[in-house]
Amino acid sequence: MAEDRSVQEPTKSNEDVSENYTDDMEKKDIVLPTSFSLNGVKDGGGILVSKLEDENVPERGEWANKFDFILSLVGLAIGLGNVWRFPYLCYKNGGGAFLIPYLLTVILAGMPMFLLEASVGQFLRIGGIGIWKITPLFKGVGYAAAVMSAWLNVYYIVVLAWAIFYFIVSIGTDIPWRECNNWWNQETCISAYARKNLTCWDDHALNTTVCELSQSHIFPRESLTDPVREFWERRALQVSSGLNDPRGFQWELVGTLAAAWIVCYFCIWKGVKWTGKVVYFTALFPYVLLTVLLIRGITLPGAKEGIMYYLYPELSKLAEPIVWIDAVTQIFFSYGLALGTLVALGSYNKYHNNVYKDAMIVCGINSTTSFFAGFAIFSVIGFMAHEQGKPISEVAESGPGLVFLAYPSAVMQLPLSPLWACLFFMMIIFLGLDSQFCTMEGFFTAIIDEWPAYLRPRKEAFIAVVCFISFLIGLPLVSQGGVFVFEIFNFYAASHLSLLWLIFFECVAISYGYGVDRFYDALKDMIGYYPTRWWKFCWCYFTPSICFFVFWFYIIKFTPPTYMGIEYPLWGHIFGAFMALSSMLCIPGYMIYLVWIQEGTWTQKLAKIGELARPNISIEEIRTGQPCNQTTSV
Repeated sequence: MAEDRSVQEPTKSNEDVSENYTDDMEKKDIVLPTSFSLNGVKDGGGILVSKLEDENVPERGEWANKFDFILSLVGLAIGLGNVWRFPYLCYKNGGGAFLIPYLLTVILAGMPMFLLEASVGQFLRIGGIGIWKITPLFKGVGYAAAVMSAWLNVYYIVVLAWAIFYFIVSIGTDIPWRECNNWWNQETCISAYARKNLTCWDDHALNTTVCELSQSHIFPRESLTDPVREFWERRALQVSSGLNDPRGFQWELVGTLAAAWIVCYFCIWKGVKWTGKVVYFTALFPYVLLTVLLIRGITLPGAKEGIMYYLYPELSKLAEPIVWIDAVTQIFFSYGLALGTLVALGSYNKYHNNVYKDAMIVCGINSTTSFFAGFAIFSVIGFMAHEQGKPISEVAESGPGLVFLAYPSAVMQLPLSPLWACLFFMMIIFLGLDSQFCTMEGFFTAIIDEWPAYLRPRKEAFIAVVCFISFLIGLPLVSQGGVFVFEIFNFYAASHLSLLWLIFFECVAISYGYGVDRFYDALKDMIGYYPTRWWKFCWCYFTPSICFFVFWFYIIKFTPPTYMGIEYPLWGHIFGAFMALSSMLCIPGYMIYLVWIQEGTWTQKLAKIGELARPNISIEEIRTGQPCNQTTSV
């Protein structure tokens, strides 16, 4: 491992530092955009930051205390994926056997990348775009993360809008999805719990089984509909026939979407000191609600069978590649990686905070919460299967289907149904809320830190304008065809291929661009000791290899998304590809741009790639702003 061999010199002015670095780069004929200039000053943490020409620019700010940072990480990492996706993946991929690929992925990729992003933010004390001054060739990763974060902010908040709507309609003497006598119900509607009492027989003329709903109403069994699903599709979403049929807006959802954006704005408008206080409630209260729901769930009939189904290990599943792929994508998305958010949250730390310890704690909390949530969810799913007389596999759902179909169906059979529905959707709102505004914080930190002189004095207005524009962009998602648009966003914009692409280049940039040994020296400079070498092996070999192979597996096995069995038109997939490429192409695009602006012939330009990937700058220069005669070599 390379040691820091920097030689201290007498303190020089910031102008001298800039001239020293600039002269060094000019000798090599390297051209960098002005944002990479090391003309800087020390801030309170002793880290080199961009110097602002206007001395009246507000300070960047930092966490009031260590607990604010940890709770913000918890709020970001503990989200809807822990509740609506992890339990489903467990039962789908072999129950307890799924924990084997899941835990391996946590150790080989999830925890290493979580540590890398949080620590590089703390090291450089700047947002997700500015950090790439240590390896300018890869600055496109920062822009890509900002683009992906912007797309995610637009569509993830729609889930909050749905949950707020369900919370509001649950307030009353009864839940509105219990009966079939509402304006949105069809004549084929009957509760799943009442179907076992129907009179059904085989109709040989029709070659099907028919059921008698009333004296004059006889329908084929497969045409029967459920009041919970009809409420979701015909009342809440008022869903159209497909992406080509947007119809009008669902105005109630427009209202709840606007309310969600307003709440998120006021959660972050005053900066991290205010955000740090908000997360005390939004990050901790869901645990209270989840515990209450678990206690109620395990007391229900059928709960034991549901939990056993969740945990029972089916080891033969481990031979299926999709099981390992699901583990990788679940970890990457639920940990909030590649969005610049962890970088931003870490950047508000004090320089000598033990970010290594914090990252390990939060990763442990995240995975434990996912496992814990599975007990709460599958105890209720077991109860549903018991009441409906169906196998658990027929009632288990994932994603929106779990939140807005499976659980609402379960509360129909509970005493005080509106209370349990309100508690559940309140939990969903808070789980989604802190993930949403922490992701927004990452986006705004990256943009404002890139142009601080212009945006930091106008931060509140800038955030308000971006929130309003994002709200307008998100309006098609709350039209009557909005759920189809949502699935396009969910599939293409910020998950699967684009997520794997960004994490791969992010890992390669730090490990091979800046240099893994130099980064380890930076970690030691911050926390006082070298972490175990294990993380080096992960960053250099295991994590990028996992991203590479899973990326190509997705391409080879690509299956276009559908919703309700309806296939999307070609233009829908083209729009989805545009969203994915809008972030992915930032990385090679910026590399080409940076090489293009170098002076000389193309041979001379290409010869400078190595220096663009690894500038001749030491930790001591970055941290103290003092030039060194001899820099750390890796």
